[in-house]
Amino acid sequence: MMLSPMQSGAARLGMTLLVAACGGGIFHLLGLPAAPLSGAMVFVAVTTLAGAPTLLPDRLRDALFIAIGISMGAGVQPDLIERAGDWPVSMALLVVVVICVTLAGYAVLHLGAKWSKETAYFGAIPGALSYVIALASERGADLPRIASSQSLRLFVLVAILPFAVVSSSEVDAGAVQGVAASSPVEILVGVALCLAASWLAVRMRVPGGWMTGAFFMSAALNATGILTLALPQFVLVLCFVMFGAMIGTRFASMTFHQFVSVLGASLAAFCAAFLTSIAGALLMSALVDIPFGQALLAYAPGGLEVMTLLAFMLDLDPTFVAAHQIARFTGMVLLLPFVTGLVLGRPTERGAGKGPQPRT
Repeated sequence: MMLSPMQSGAARLGMTLLVAACGGGIFHLLGLPAAPLSGAMVFVAVTTLAGAPTLLPDRLRDALFIAIGISMGAGVQPDLIERAGDWPVSMALLVVVVICVTLAGYAVLHLGAKWSKETAYFGAIPGALSYVIALASERGADLPRIASSQSLRLFVLVAILPFAVVSSSEVDAGAVQGVAASSPVEILVGVALCLAASWLAVRMRVPGGWMTGAFFMSAALNATGILTLALPQFVLVLCFVMFGAMIGTRFASMTFHQFVSVLGASLAAFCAAFLTSIAGALLMSALVDIPFGQALLAYAPGGLEVMTLLAFMLDLDPTFVAAHQIARFTGMVLLLPFVTGLVLGRPTERGAGKGPQPRT
């Protein structure tokens, strides 16, 4: 009996969430940091690369971003204004770190792995995968190789960053940040305001709009004391598991052969970029006197949503991390076309759109 597309999608989603839950549970039993997120990601990624039809629908992903944004905003404390005084120094250093991270990754991919100049350049840019792919498609770059390199970097970051932060900071390895409980009325009013903020952020094309809008509205409500907005603990754990599953499903865009072919070069480029981020985080931690783990999450060459979520899970300052990741993403969106033109020159008609396309 043939399943309808809706039934098939539901079966794939159910299988994906079951695998994710098993991964999160096993990592939790092993006492690993950020277990619901990292465990779900690893298990779903392996399952996806093995050829299983994993799935997390876009609408569910957007709802997940809103719920996570609300939850992270609950961790923002009223002393936000005092802490913001340290940001100009760290923001200035962020520019230097982003440039150095890109140069380090590019050197490894182009000079070491002999990737073409265009492919190495786009493969080394830290984050903003969809925007990078859009620019790379105009220049005949190897899109599957770029997507594989970017996805692998995010995977490794989520797998190792919790260990790096836990080993360098006084945080609980199994931390899932807890906050004061909210009344039903506070949840109803707060969630409605966060939904409106997310919708507005998406319409204004704010980076990571679904999560960013909810996060900053929730943060404003909690920091000012207007109301306490915090989702129940079981909802948090479920969101973390689903977020890990979402990252794992990104590997559906590549074959196992593609994954193996870029593994060595991508890992080498990641190590160069990550060591550069560590150096920047050490310098910022010394200059501004903030926890090294928090500085590392702010400077890590990963995604806005993932780095901010890790800060929240590990009981660090999610607002600080989000502000720096948003600044990095926004700066890249504004400057990348100009910088790309300086580095690679204008795209030729022969090269534009001729690169191999990622498998869908």
